[in-house]
Amino acid sequence: MTDLKLFCAPVQGHTDHAYRMIHSEVYGPADAYFTPFIRVEKGELRRRDVADFTASREAGLPVVAQVIFRDADELNILLSGLTAAGADEIDLNMGCPFPLQTARGRGAATIGNRKLMEDVKRCVAAFPDVRFSMKIRLGMTSPDEWRETIDIINRLPLTHLTVHPRVARQQYGGTPDMDAFRSIFTEARVPVVYNGDLRTPADAADTDGAFPGLEGLMFGRGLLGRPSLLQEIREGEEMAHEERVERMMDFHSRLFDHYSALLCGESQVLSKIKPFWEYAEEEIGRKPWKAIRKAGTMPKYLSAVATI
Repeated sequence: MTDLKLFCAPVQGHTDHAYRMIHSEVYGPADAYFTPFIRVEKGELRRRDVADFTASREAGLPVVAQVIFRDADELNILLSGLTAAGADEIDLNMGCPFPLQTARGRGAATIGNRKLMEDVKRCVAAFPDVRFSMKIRLGMTSPDEWRETIDIINRLPLTHLTVHPRVARQQYGGTPDMDAFRSIFTEARVPVVYNGDLRTPADAADTDGAFPGLEGLMFGRGLLGRPSLLQEIREGEEMAHEERVERMMDFHSRLFDHYSALLCGESQVLSKIKPFWEYAEEEIGRKPWKAIRKAGTMPKYLSAVATI
């Protein structure tokens, strides 16, 4: 698996610049960290999104700006603004499953839209110095919707196509449709990256073995719950559970100190740091995990963390 690229997926509310920076310090960097999607708000890029991206870029992290859009106008605003901010690699989010975005024609709602995909092709061509990638789901409700536009995707100058083999209606429930993924993997004429339910080194090895020639793997919730995962895969050796938890506590401590210095008041710090544990129940145990979720004050939160 040494040739596989290992990517950190964008997860809203989790993988901000601080997370990316400290993760790279504790475990070594991913091959790329993808930003939570950057979108247009009131006719321009949201400033905090751009600031989050540029902070990682200036820190020297391998960061890729991900954008979400509903039409060519929004996409052009995003591409123009991000290239002006120094972006030379941009990921096109055409797979977000959340209703707040799909109801507005963004994310997974775009995958079957041939007109929009042709517009994407024209927009991308206007930025020849930028490397582009794309992330998709199978569709909104049908696992065959990707077939509507795969021919256009194959004509795009993409470094890779990341596929999460669920439909948007599932969000993160049910199981990935590996038969549908195999069909995309076979029909795609661009390198393919797999994303979805990768939680252990064994999951990564099994996926790699099932799809020879895979470009890479992208880790979201699995990496949030087990931050050592990329290091374990890269080194070809699974860490003992005790070591994983010890390293995770170090990661948390550094992130906690960062937010405590940056934010004002306990409530702001708690709102930023509590999501760190959202997917870590299996790693830290149900009792501490539940206590952390229930903690409404800083003393209760620190007391809960101390029980891990």
